Amino acid sequence: MTAGVDTTQTHDGPAAPADPARQSIVRSLLRTPRGLLTVGFLVVLFVASLLAPVVAPHDPLHQELKHALEGPSGQYWLGTDGLGRDVLSRLLYGGRSSLLGVLEGVVAHVIVAVPLGIAAGYLGGWTDRIITRVVDIVMSVPTIVILLALLTMFDRNISAAMITLGALSAAGTTRMIRAAALSVRGELFVSAAELLGLSRPQILFRHILPRCRGVIIVQVSLFAAVALGIQTGLTYLSLGPPPPAPTWGGMVADAASSVSNDPWLLVPAGGLIGITVLCFGILGDTVRDITAQSSTASAGLRAPRRRPEPATGAPEEGALLSVRELSVTFRTPSGDRDVLTSVSFDVQPGETLGLVGESGSGKTVTARAVLGLLENNGAVAHGSARFDGVDLLALPRKRWAALRGKRIALISQEPMVALDPSFTVGAQLREVVRAHDHSGRAEAHERVLELLRLVELPDPEEIVKQYPFQISGGMAQRVAIALALAGRPDLLVADEPTTALDVTVQAEILDLLRRLQQETGMAIVLVTHDWGVVADSCSRVAVMYAGQVVERADVEDVFRHPSHPYTRALMATSPEHAERGRPIAAIAGQVPAPGTWPTGCRFAARCPLMTEACRREPVAMVDLGEGRDSRCLMATSILEGTSA
Repeated sequence: MTAGVDTTQTHDGPAAPADPARQSIVRSLLRTPRGLLTVGFLVVLFVASLLAPVVAPHDPLHQELKHALEGPSGQYWLGTDGLGRDVLSRLLYGGRSSLLGVLEGVVAHVIVAVPLGIAAGYLGGWTDRIITRVVDIVMSVPTIVILLALLTMFDRNISAAMITLGALSAAGTTRMIRAAALSVRGELFVSAAELLGLSRPQILFRHILPRCRGVIIVQVSLFAAVALGIQTGLTYLSLGPPPPAPTWGGMVADAASSVSNDPWLLVPAGGLIGITVLCFGILGDTVRDITAQSSTASAGLRAPRRRPEPATGAPEEGALLSVRELSVTFRTPSGDRDVLTSVSFDVQPGETLGLVGESGSGKTVTARAVLGLLENNGAVAHGSARFDGVDLLALPRKRWAALRGKRIALISQEPMVALDPSFTVGAQLREVVRAHDHSGRAEAHERVLELLRLVELPDPEEIVKQYPFQISGGMAQRVAIALALAGRPDLLVADEPTTALDVTVQAEILDLLRRLQQETGMAIVLVTHDWGVVADSCSRVAVMYAGQVVERADVEDVFRHPSHPYTRALMATSPEHAERGRPIAAIAGQVPAPGTWPTGCRFAARCPLMTEACRREPVAMVDLGEGRDSRCLMATSILEGTSA
């Protein structure tokens, strides 16, 4: 991992937050508003239908012709049908047969699909080929024709029809589970379990099945929605229990025959069926989202926990942001990859720090790690990032939400990424302003106009009515800056904010950032590869190469006397230093990719001053005094001019 530090990852100390892949899907489902709402509705519906003899206010078969087709009242909460029967009671009793049929279909579906899918994915070979061929044949069979024939043969036995539907529809789910099991089968922990002597049933039920539970729940919930729709259609056609037995489909048929006299009668049964089908669909959609969040973990891409040991090195006195020994690891199918090691720098209030380096040096990863915006398979493995005395890397999500966008803001290198093309500029700015200021609509509108004037956009009243695709790239970047300033941040992270703009607009944006900094006193971390931008905007600079900071110093010192060969070579490639008639001095080779870094100096292969000592062991940062640091064995000689 870090230079001069033991690379073995330990997990002693306080426990890290639970991995989403290991959390219960049910628990995660109930923590989401839509999951809690859908599960709550379905549970209430099932319980109410099960307890229909207790909770139903009337006998579902009792007829009161004098109350026929009455609307909702205190006596009949949902009204009555054409024979004066209570609609609510019939819905509850009808739910018993409808939901029982769905349950029978789901059980048959699971019994067939889960064993076959897991067996095909795990066992492979002839087992997989046979199951796959049978599944293909079953999927080609017209299910509805078989159901109609079955209902005729078994005297409209809806239970037999639903069980058959569940078994036949299991073919598609079998293929989905097979794909999930096949993916898990290739994991190293499965091979390890086999080598440890675990039996196939143990591996199937303890290691394969739990990893497929998300796919199973999603497919089963979607099948339940389809099954309810099919069963309702069959009972609507009088292919289920004969009248006067209450069924949801039969109630819809009765309502359809009386729709001209009493349109309301269609609402209770039709509405309940629609809501129930919708809840089954939302349930599957929610579980899919939950499992997608942890899919990289299930596939062996789970982000490693951050080391609990504190970072070494004291922050500068009065520093607003102090990053110490920041190391970031990404999990890939071929193993862990270190992308940052021992990155350290400080940002004082009101100053601009430039993070400079070629593409692949780790600049953007550093910024995103500090902001807590790493990808799912990335994690901070070691280090700290203290903002105003608080370690950002140790904050829970709610604390982060209170900081991000309010005290710390981000400007991305592509302005259109920050803007939703579906909403006007004004709507997006108002949303952010109201989220931070908790102001009313009128106050938020005035604040939006103030922000647009602050970023020097002409005619703010007109700009707020326009969509992002109606404005230029330079104007979009100014709107993105206005969005970042909406929370009045103390620290602004600008990730290549001028890369996508032409030269004239670049200068205008940099001038704007300088003016805003002077007016607001905010600090800026400017991620760039342009030395002209550094010279124009930054007070200090941290030069990065292959996931490390190789030089830190004041901008004037770096331009006057760079202390690292990479800094000198990088500055020589800048167009500002090119001589007329001569090609730009490009650096030979390229930045080594994570996982291919050499043991010693990572720039050694491209360095004209390389010696054997540079290759032996990792190079530590050397304190050169006067706020200068360099990761080079010859840094002192370079500054003294003894090495050309």
